[in-house]
Amino acid sequence: MNINVIGRKVNLRENFKVLVNKKLAKFQKIFDENAEATVKVTLEKNRQIVEITIKQRGVIYRAEANAPEMNEALDIVVNKLQKQIRKNKTRLENLKKVSVIDFSEEYYDEPEEEHNVTKVKRFALKPMNVDEAILQMELLGHEFFMFKDEASAKISVVYKRKDGDYGLLESEDE
Repeated sequence: MNINVIGRKVNLRENFKVLVNKKLAKFQKIFDENAEATVKVTLEKNRQIVEITIKQRGVIYRAEANAPEMNEALDIVVNKLQKQIRKNKTRLENLKKVSVIDFSEEYYDEPEEEHNVTKVKRFALKPMNVDEAILQMELLGHEFFMFKDEASAKISVVYKRKDGDYGLLESEDE
């Protein structure tokens, strides 16, 4: 696994980078050598925010934690990632494109969960621009809104981020 450590508004010491590599080494058993891990550390006011994103063959794991000390935030975010992997173990095993991931029983001991879809909603996607989609989302009081982008004709999703800004997800051409 390739690990990239980025510091925003903070200078990272070499011993922190070594600690990151040590903590993420436990995931080496799970992901292959082509997996990309990005660790972002941001200083905001009196707290350190550590975000880890691991990408492998279209599957993305992401977790974020904040604490007064960056080492403490790193511990929390690594635990969150480990829980995500455990929770989604069965679903990932069933994906053919991720079959390289090693899900040996010695690493995972939590029971499997079933996910039930309790509601299906269908609706026509109206072509609109991003500003119209955000307005529609706000009017509905939703956290996200799916629409067809009038400029690119792609299916897109706008969503409200934790920091109050908005995010945009666009489909890729394949």
